[in-house]
Amino acid sequence: MTSTTGTPRLEEVAEHVHAYIQPDGGWCLNNAGLITADGDSALIDTAATERRARALRGAALTVGPAPRVVVNTHSHGDHTFGNCLFPEAVVVGHAGTRTEMEQVGLHLTGLWPEVCWGDISVAPPTLTYESRLTLHVGPVRAELRNMGTAHTVNDTVVWLPEQRVLFTGDLVMSGVTPFFPMGSLSGSLAAIRELAALDPVTVVTGHGPVAGPEVLAEAERYLLWIRELAQQGEEAGLTPLELARETDPAPWLHLLDPERLVPNLHRAYAELRGAAPGSPIDMGALFQEMIEYRGGAPVCHA
Repeated sequence: MTSTTGTPRLEEVAEHVHAYIQPDGGWCLNNAGLITADGDSALIDTAATERRARALRGAALTVGPAPRVVVNTHSHGDHTFGNCLFPEAVVVGHAGTRTEMEQVGLHLTGLWPEVCWGDISVAPPTLTYESRLTLHVGPVRAELRNMGTAHTVNDTVVWLPEQRVLFTGDLVMSGVTPFFPMGSLSGSLAAIRELAALDPVTVVTGHGPVAGPEVLAEAERYLLWIRELAQQGEEAGLTPLELARETDPAPWLHLLDPERLVPNLHRAYAELRGAAPGSPIDMGALFQEMIEYRGGAPVCHA
């Protein structure tokens, strides 16, 4: 598939810190982060395909040496498949992220077989942590924080306290519909409130443009809307797909990938019915319902 999206760009967000932005931020067009200082370099997330990971590597080498560390914010392939293109780096992630990557493998490629994924392989974290881990890149201190179950069951954010820059992974997205069916609605709300308390100046989300703290407030509003909507749908006896079809999407038309409403409602319904955050859900069936709601398969320009 030929991408109709914009050219990826390296954007300086603070001294020694860059965001790597892949427009337009839709399915599999994720962001990455780069910290370079004193001849050292660390990368936050990679990319989905061989071609995009090679472009990310080339961009990183324009501002510093090859990264000695790659941090994965979560297990999804658009953030991790490119790990194998950084063989000199130690891959760091939550212990659960390593487990998920080993279990799921290259499953994501099967959802969009028309994409040219290239020569990729699964390279899970070889250094794992449970709660907190501090990474030093020259004078830059980067705090890896496990946020529990939110977008997935083991999300990591990277917080640079001196620069007040926050890399959220897919726990937050900028101009893109949130997506938490594999995680938790309640967990996402709790995590976003915890992140807001850090008082970041710059927020580099998992997808979409670099933002400020307002992106956290918008994510919270969307999640509260989903929670209220699910309560109404449950009381009316509607399925998540039926509810989505009856819902006016006008307040959120500025967000990409609106079909995510359906799986998000499934997770909200599950939690209303007492399911534990992160409890297994049939993502294959939910993907089919997104297709029904959208009138076609979600578009991936990776």
